[in-house]
Amino acid sequence: MTSIHSIEDFYKLVEHSGVPPSSWKKEKAALWWDAKGNWVKAHELVDSLSTPTAMWIHAYLHRKEGDQWNAEYWYRRAGKPIPDKSLEAEFEDLVRSLLLY
Repeated sequence: MTSIHSIEDFYKLVEHSGVPPSSWKKEKAALWWDAKGNWVKAHELVDSLSTPTAMWIHAYLHRKEGDQWNAEYWYRRAGKPIPDKSLEAEFEDLVRSLLLY
């Protein structure tokens, strides 16, 4: 299953595969690695990208690590407000935004 249509599909794929599908763009693969608990790999994938989505993921990752200043910088670059929701809720928003990506 390399096509995802829901949050549940995404989590099933993460649970049952060792690497993200090679057909996925780096942004979606970064979320896959984050879900696997590999913050470093997720960060490496988005660190050099300049798409608004990549910058949003970058912001989320720095927020997750507790680097608020860096997170705020990347939220501004992404054109996103600093979220007032849990990291889990933001992660699911990110996955939903990439379902068609």
